[in-house]
Amino acid sequence: MTPHKRPISAMLVGNPNCGKTALFNRLTGDHGTVANYSRVTVVARSCEVKHRGARLNITDLPGLYTLNGRLPEERAGRDALHFDHPDVVVNVLDAGNLHRSLFLTIQLVEMGRPCVFVLNMIDEARSHGISIDTAALAAALGGPVIETVAVDGVGVPAVADAIHGLSDRPESWRAPLIPYDSHLEAAIAHVQTIIADLHPATLDAGQSRWLAIKLLEGDSELLERESEHQALIAEVRAACVDLEATHDEDCATMIAHARFNFIQTLLASVRTVVSAPTSRSRLTHHLDNLLLHRHLGLPILAGLMWLMFQATFTLGAYPTTWIDTGMQALTGQVDGLIPPSMLHDLMVNGVMAGVGGTIVFLPNIVILFFFMSILSETGYLARAAFLLDRLMNSFGLHGKALIPLIMGFGCNATAVMATRTIESQRSRLIAILAAPYVSCSARLPVFILFAGAFFGDWAGTVVFALYATSIVVALGSAILFDRMVVAGKDEPFMMELPPYRRPTPSSLCYHVWDSAQDFLRKVGGVIIIGSIAIWFLQQYPAAPAGYTASQRLEQSYLGQTAAAVTPVFAPLGFGWKDSIAILTGLLSKEVVVSSYAVLNAQDKGSDGLRKSLSSGMTPPVAISFMVFVLLYAPCLSTIAVIRREAGSWRWAGVSFGVSLVIAWSLAFVTTLVGGLFA
Repeated sequence: MTPHKRPISAMLVGNPNCGKTALFNRLTGDHGTVANYSRVTVVARSCEVKHRGARLNITDLPGLYTLNGRLPEERAGRDALHFDHPDVVVNVLDAGNLHRSLFLTIQLVEMGRPCVFVLNMIDEARSHGISIDTAALAAALGGPVIETVAVDGVGVPAVADAIHGLSDRPESWRAPLIPYDSHLEAAIAHVQTIIADLHPATLDAGQSRWLAIKLLEGDSELLERESEHQALIAEVRAACVDLEATHDEDCATMIAHARFNFIQTLLASVRTVVSAPTSRSRLTHHLDNLLLHRHLGLPILAGLMWLMFQATFTLGAYPTTWIDTGMQALTGQVDGLIPPSMLHDLMVNGVMAGVGGTIVFLPNIVILFFFMSILSETGYLARAAFLLDRLMNSFGLHGKALIPLIMGFGCNATAVMATRTIESQRSRLIAILAAPYVSCSARLPVFILFAGAFFGDWAGTVVFALYATSIVVALGSAILFDRMVVAGKDEPFMMELPPYRRPTPSSLCYHVWDSAQDFLRKVGGVIIIGSIAIWFLQQYPAAPAGYTASQRLEQSYLGQTAAAVTPVFAPLGFGWKDSIAILTGLLSKEVVVSSYAVLNAQDKGSDGLRKSLSSGMTPPVAISFMVFVLLYAPCLSTIAVIRREAGSWRWAGVSFGVSLVIAWSLAFVTTLVGGLFA
């Protein structure tokens, strides 16, 4: 066997929540996010690995139900398969839902690409009494069929072997022909001949047939791409008119019926189902009766969220203390090693203060994402979407927007990208504009710092209340965007509830490690840069000799900036340090904490950060500050993603401006109300 001079390209394609990303992680050693709900992968990811002396370039495409191109990820997936010419397509199927998965499979085999078929989650299928004749299925589909349990790595090496083997012997791939109606088949053949004449050098026979089917199916984007070939478009339209007149149904319906008939016939020959209910299905039924109860479902959801945030604060207190002690010891070592100088001041009062004041919150980040991972992996988050669908619709948000909003607890930029799963442009735009109001993990260190400084044993409840407030404001902002900004039509929400699953240790570790890595990357990057910038702005321009500390600060760039912006925040009760922290938070919300750490290290020496805050601010103002940080402008990366996903800087500007108005207004109300009870 001759070694491959170029990488073998393989694309993983499958329905949402079929375990495709788990398979990708196992094949490549990557740590991509996996979850027990749909649409986790919203952008394609690639990774190159070596297998049996060959290089495999494996790409994980977003989850697809069809290749019709209605959604952005459907168009991206279809175009990648059609124009990038992968050597092998790895079609991942949910073994327990073959009737649904095979609809995409049929469209893939019609593209003419060599396919490997992966029956994933085969263990769950067997537990439900489903058995599949893989040899018969392979014969019917024309390619190798492999049983896997991707989360456990079962069958994964065989998938890599099949990719390698099929790329070596592409002639062994035999695409099945879907038995279309004879009149429809004649129309396909006629259009295929025209396409082959128009694209002799770029499309082979299989691709020409696929394009003919897509044009007859009415794929608007492909029709637009071929619009320069007027004769072709005229023939396609004439064929569609003739078929509809003859059969009293349009071409798209005829094609869909033929595919479903093929699937039903195929399943009858390869799948056997034992109808007796299993203990697992009975458990699912009982859990759904409780967790999705009309009256108890929402209180249970609220209780679980409160428990998660309370545990995040309570359990995180112990490792936070250990890290804080370690950072103080390390700072003392640096203080003693570097002689008094500008470098000493920069390292101790700039870098060490900023990093030390932020990294202590790493345990809280890890604990929060551990609980979020459990809720995700068990399948409960998808049920939360079901519970909140009616409530969200009353606020103008599509039910599918809940998953992006939940992803916003991790990162608002990711949440905005996840709105690609919403078909309606109007609903998607509303979700894009509402998503940044969900409290991301970057804000959590600010909340933990202030809640711990001012509210003691009630800190966990305060953090829970802030997260609940972020959801309420996100829903309220949706009303504004629904009724005042965006016009258009909505559409119904349909979502398949995944089965309950036991979280695997490897998947939980992936989630927790990914969140920890992301936080540490920010500490090692933006936090250090922000800390140095704050220190520099506080030191320069150098004040004349004899100036007091307050006079030196007043003359510095930082002091001048504070003097300019503090009047804007004065009605909220914020001082100059609070105003500076808010400005630096535009870069990334974690920088708010490091800014306070640097400013207090400069001003108050060795006093603890929480002690410094509690001595210079009242509890009502502290709540007002947390509300402002919760709601004010998204970070710069999220603004950039909003512009890209919404297609205009206009909407990015709307998001930025409206969030500032909402944050200032609610913080002002909080200050007024808090003052009445102070």
